[in-house]
Amino acid sequence: MTGIICIDKPQGMTSFSAVKKAARILGVKKAGHTGTLDPMATGVLVVMLSGCTRFSELLPEHKKSYRARVSLGIVTDTLDITGKVLSRQTPHVTEEQLSEACSRFTGGIMQTPPMFSAVKKDGKRLYSLARQGIVTEREQRKVIIESLKVYGFDGSEFCLDITCSAGTYIRSLCDDIGSILGCGAALKELRRTAANGFSVENAVTLERLEQLKNENRAEQAVIPLEKALSAYSEIEVTSAQTKRFYNGGELDGKRLGGYFEAGIYRVYSPERKLLGLGEILNGGGDLTVKRVLVSDE
Repeated sequence: MTGIICIDKPQGMTSFSAVKKAARILGVKKAGHTGTLDPMATGVLVVMLSGCTRFSELLPEHKKSYRARVSLGIVTDTLDITGKVLSRQTPHVTEEQLSEACSRFTGGIMQTPPMFSAVKKDGKRLYSLARQGIVTEREQRKVIIESLKVYGFDGSEFCLDITCSAGTYIRSLCDDIGSILGCGAALKELRRTAANGFSVENAVTLERLEQLKNENRAEQAVIPLEKALSAYSEIEVTSAQTKRFYNGGELDGKRLGGYFEAGIYRVYSPERKLLGLGEILNGGGDLTVKRVLVSDE
């Protein structure tokens, strides 16, 4: 089975476990997700199946959206409420102060990855160091907060709707907001509402996936790879070019049936079968192979 499954990941399960269970249900040997969710988080986990796994980094849409609930007056070692409490105080924050603090975190911002994360430092995962009580310097990274909506403030908690670039840590964002407010803050709840162009409306629970499998209707939950790649323009090649493309050969730009600008393209056979992705580096130039779609990987 080749394609994409959007899982509505349950709380308390790692992304790895969710992918493994989905693969077991579907009888797929190879599967991988496009971006991890913490065990405490729920929501959209995009899972690439079989030959689609090789296309993860080539998806044209990488931004993600989240709904978060944040507790003020608490700081933990994990930056969320599952961690060890480092400090606690009664927050004295007005709605205006909260709005002003949050407004500082839109657009391009620099963010420090949390110690409890899978980022590597000198070949070791930060979470492995953190579990040993080691706190080390981390290099800041630029992320983009496309939109940030604040609502539901009751004096001690508030909600955020966030759309951001891949690699953004919502836990770090909450901690940074708490630091500006001077009282600290920790992530209480997190739900990913969209990722890679897919939303919760496209997602199925693992229980539902199991039910569909038992009813021999599991394919209803599988999204064709080309839907995720639809932002790329397409090129249809001849039968001879199809064979050459599959073998990794470059295709002569003069024989592609038209002038094509530089960029990445979906490549189709004469039978309208998606062959993979190709790239033209210079307008009118040759088409090189980026990825070939192999269904039975």
